[in-house]
Amino acid sequence: MSSRRGGRRAVKKSVTKAKKDPLRPSTPRSFTIGNAIQPKRDLSRFVRWPRYVRVQRQKKILQERLKVPPSINQFKRALDRNQAAEVFKLLAKYTPETKAEKNARIAAAGEAKAAGSAAKSGTPTAVLKFGLNHVTTLIEQKKAKLVAIASDVAPLELVVWLPALCRKMEIPFVIVKNKARLGQLTNQKTSAVVALTAVRSEDAASLENVQTMARAQFNDATDTLRSWGGGRMGLKTRQKLAKREAIRQAELNKKLKL
Repeated sequence: MSSRRGGRRAVKKSVTKAKKDPLRPSTPRSFTIGNAIQPKRDLSRFVRWPRYVRVQRQKKILQERLKVPPSINQFKRALDRNQAAEVFKLLAKYTPETKAEKNARIAAAGEAKAAGSAAKSGTPTAVLKFGLNHVTTLIEQKKAKLVAIASDVAPLELVVWLPALCRKMEIPFVIVKNKARLGQLTNQKTSAVVALTAVRSEDAASLENVQTMARAQFNDATDTLRSWGGGRMGLKTRQKLAKREAIRQAELNKKLKL
């Protein structure tokens, strides 16, 4: 008789082993030195990136960690996609002439003068004005109707004072995201700032709409002049602080229950 002290009797489970096929024997790979090739892995974390890439990433991290004053932080609040499309649609109508067009115009004027006919007056009046010094002069003289400033100018000190000047002179201004897009409008590689001094009569309503939007979002936006940027800690620090806050809250709840 089997004693009941040991409790229930252990029942052995029968494990059926898979039969090996002698025609196709299993050959497990060995990844040691001199054997099978290692599988492909994502090694981007271990890559020594070029210096300019490392500087870009370090700059981005620093801009997130450090506190950014409002005068610099306002350049992160550029126009959204729909608003920028409306502004660029208006500005594209007043692209200045290229060098080839200017040479053709001067040659045509010379031929007309040689033929004795009255030559048409020279340069077109309503075109985009560009160049930092030129646009600054137009703002100070209150001739500019609309000013567009690029947000990615480097160094930013070149244009950081322009919004304050536009507010003082009551000139509507907008901040757009890409200096290369402004450069396309002026037949340049890049352009830090452009300005409109006049528009044709058919575009007066469009200009007025853009001016109203610019005043509401940039000129009269008092919260922009007060809101600081940056000051965002890293992921590990935020998680550590969240755990610390959870512990503090748990201790506070215990005291309240007591």
